[in-house]
Amino acid sequence: MNLLEMILKAQNGDVVREMANSFQLDEGQARSAIDALVPALGRGFSRNASRSQGLDDLIGALQRGDHGRYIEQPSVATQQVAVEEGNGILGHIFGSKDVSRQVASRAAQSSGVDSGVLKKMLPMLASVAMGALAKQGFGDSATNQASGAGGLGGLLSGFLDADKDGSILDDVMGMAGKFMR
Repeated sequence: MNLLEMILKAQNGDVVREMANSFQLDEGQARSAIDALVPALGRGFSRNASRSQGLDDLIGALQRGDHGRYIEQPSVATQQVAVEEGNGILGHIFGSKDVSRQVASRAAQSSGVDSGVLKKMLPMLASVAMGALAKQGFGDSATNQASGAGGLGGLLSGFLDADKDGSILDDVMGMAGKFMR
């Protein structure tokens, strides 16, 4: 299951309903907004994980944080704590508020939801995405995570397979080559 599916299906769609209620959207609009924002979050996580120390930082953040609560209790995802954590997450994966604004602007074009709403939704959704990663990855053993056999390793394998050929080896080698230059 990919990140978008995990978020959309969390608690039988409660994340979508909470986002819709929080921003006075109908569920279709909320789903469209989430559909438009999550791929950018996934790319941000992938870029972050492909940098030296980035994967270790991501795994450490997932292990230290209580991110799973955003999936288990979707009403928490719309609270101020989620916004604050989400802004921190966005800072790590996008690097600047300007990138977050650009993501919201592009998502507004494809979703039909106002960019002002999407700017407010993005940090909440970043927290939910971390929750989905945490729930997916940390019930498994460290061996499975490291090998990519499941859990976070398997999920990140999907992110890191840039050319979608089913193998991350060529993509990781390309990234490693960039670090060696």
